[in-house]
Amino acid sequence: MRRRNRWVRTLFWGSVFGVFALLGVIFSGVAVGAFEQRILPVAQPIPFSHAFHAGGLGLSCRYCHPSAEHAPYAGLPPTETCMTCHTYVKPDSPNLALVRESWETGRPIEWNRVINLPDFVYFNHAAHVAKGVGCAECHGRVDQMAVVYQPQAFTMKFCLSCHRNPEARLRPKEQVFNMAYTPDPELGKKLKELYQIRSPEALTSCNTCHR
Repeated sequence: MRRRNRWVRTLFWGSVFGVFALLGVIFSGVAVGAFEQRILPVAQPIPFSHAFHAGGLGLSCRYCHPSAEHAPYAGLPPTETCMTCHTYVKPDSPNLALVRESWETGRPIEWNRVINLPDFVYFNHAAHVAKGVGCAECHGRVDQMAVVYQPQAFTMKFCLSCHRNPEARLRPKEQVFNMAYTPDPELGKKLKELYQIRSPEALTSCNTCHR
């Protein structure tokens, strides 16, 4: 009987430690995945440099992502947008071979997604832009990225930190697309009232982001 009890206890505690070890492996993998997702640049089929186009030339985010102000999805540029300039600027560049092919065949360019939120998360670009949340708050200094990457892990903690204290990140609407703008928390308090931002209780409600 004693041997049986000892075996049962060994099995029980072995199972407990096994479960915790498994959870540790899983969560460490999630953390590593989030870290890699945060720092690794995502190669694109065409070597498009945001640092050159947005930073150097000063092109607005809206030129290539026209839906950001009006729709949940910011949108990707059609080939026509690229060819507006590159019909005249470096039209024979080997870097633009896929652009010319897309233009001639009508097949869209298959851009690689940089940020991919889970299906259970609802995010609306237009709603955030309308409330004075700048692109850089989530996307970082894209105007300094030769190859775009996700600058931070979009965890629930990250989103809630903003929803609990939105005034620290709000800016005048004319500054939403200004990557270099630094939000002023004191001004943010006034903008919070002006933009009629909902209460932290409402913004942190589950159905705000999970619908």
